[in-house]
Amino acid sequence: MVKWKDKKEFWISGGKLADPAAGKIRSGSVLVQKGLITEIQWQKKVETDLPVLDVEGRLLAPGFIDIHTHLREPGDEDKETIASGTAAAMAGGYTSILCMANTDPVVDDPSVVEYIIRRAEAAGNCRVYVTGAVTKGIKGDHISEFFHLKKAGIVALSDDGKYIDNSRVMRTALEYAGMLGLPVIAHCEDTYLTDESQMNESYVSTRLGLKGAHTASEEIAVARDIRLAELTGAHLHIAHVSAAGSLGLIKAAKEKGIRVTAEASPHHLTLDESMLETYDRNLKVNPPLRGSADISALRSALKDGTIDCIATDHAPHTDIDKQVEFDFAPPGMTGLETAFAQLHTELVITGELELIDLIRMMTTGPADVIGLPGGRLQEGEPADLVLIDPGEEWVYKKEIIRSKACNSPLVGKKFTGRVQGVFLEGRWRSAVS
Repeated sequence: MVKWKDKKEFWISGGKLADPAAGKIRSGSVLVQKGLITEIQWQKKVETDLPVLDVEGRLLAPGFIDIHTHLREPGDEDKETIASGTAAAMAGGYTSILCMANTDPVVDDPSVVEYIIRRAEAAGNCRVYVTGAVTKGIKGDHISEFFHLKKAGIVALSDDGKYIDNSRVMRTALEYAGMLGLPVIAHCEDTYLTDESQMNESYVSTRLGLKGAHTASEEIAVARDIRLAELTGAHLHIAHVSAAGSLGLIKAAKEKGIRVTAEASPHHLTLDESMLETYDRNLKVNPPLRGSADISALRSALKDGTIDCIATDHAPHTDIDKQVEFDFAPPGMTGLETAFAQLHTELVITGELELIDLIRMMTTGPADVIGLPGGRLQEGEPADLVLIDPGEEWVYKKEIIRSKACNSPLVGKKFTGRVQGVFLEGRWRSAVS
């Protein structure tokens, strides 16, 4: 456990530094002055008269960035608030998050954007960027006033949670978004094929007696939106990719020069449909958990560049929301506090992914997709950093959860690799009680 009193000038020394832009992890020391990284020395110890925080045995990296978080406020503060959601983000090593627009009221008016920004600044746990709704009320029929939303502070557009099934509306949205330099984050799901579905369509869904959603529902939507991105020249970002067939479409689009990026969630990379045999409602997500072939394809796509980044799709719900019959439980699970540990345990410790590549997918990757600052270990950058103990074994328990919600199937699971805390503009925030 690290205990540190905030100082304006100090060195962080004695451990390893992860430089995702260079693709290297090596011994080094970082000088923090007035909230900025002002010097990096690639040596384990430094000679200095300034205070030194010794992080022997730990890894220092740029703070994680999540470009897919549901904060629920305004409107559903019983599920999550901006304060509790950003506290969960900090506990998971995130110094920046991008919140989705499906609040109540929807983020389709500048006043809602301004409200979220003010509340996030007051909480002070991490940086919060805002997504504006593509369509008014996320109803899919009339686009929002993008110009005014951008002026208020949004950095992207999305109706996440709902698919824009009207192709004319989606085309118009991409055209206007392209003019303003805003990426459109697409929730790709042909709802005519997923109506009343509860999980992935497969032998497992038939055996469990749950209506399934075939991967074709995602692939069809991805294909349409890629074609519209090609037509308009706009930046399309595909959220929570879950199907192997979608990856082939995305890869082909990139090879063709279409402006398409994509993300994968920790749960789609590590959890599979067979786990639903317990009927655990916390495993019900949208898109649904898929089969082993899809998971294998997603993991390969992390390595070959088809997937640009990892995003949590943190979706908090109350216990009451989830403690109903499976058919009536809302989809979604929390993920901010467990994302790194889950992926480090399942992919890095097993040798399937290099640690520096995981860090890159959680830092420079998401920053580059949306065009956000941060994600790099460079002089002159804000000292937004995460401190990790890669070897610590720990159990994710209910009593340590910072989120207001605990709808995670990972409660009680043992992980290897733990976030110790973050520096936000050089101010230390411990993630460990």
